[in-house]
Amino acid sequence: MRMVTELVSKSMAKSLQLEENCFLKQFGERAALQVRFHYYSCCQRPEIVLGLKPHADGSGHTIILQDEVEGLQVLEKEQWFTVPTIPNALLVLMGDQMEIMTNGMFNSPVHGVETNREKKTSVAVFYTPQEHKEI
Repeated sequence: MRMVTELVSKSMAKSLQLEENCFLKQFGERAALQVRFHYYSCCQRPEIVLGLKPHADGSGHTIILQDEVEGLQVLEKEQWFTVPTIPNALLVLMGDQMEIMTNGMFNSPVHGVETNREKKTSVAVFYTPQEHKEI
């Protein structure tokens, strides 16, 4: 997973026409990877049950592997959009740290998860700067 976060960080830097390793240097050699496994059981009345409340990630970026059941939503201009699932694909969401480092060029989206009549699982990996690193 470290190789994936490095590839994402380098690609983001290149897209902004910055030095390829600039974000890796800012995050530090001991940047943290934290993993969270999510299991949402099937819900008979998803319209009245909260899945994962709206929030933005405080990480640099978050890499998500979803199953085939939709539920992840992103808020854009006061409207919620369901993120389509793509089998075996990794989804990358920017976090607050990356929004700060790019001066808003990459946004940290508010997102949440709706409950569903089917069970849903996902794995999220949060890439954060090493401890005591100043952003």
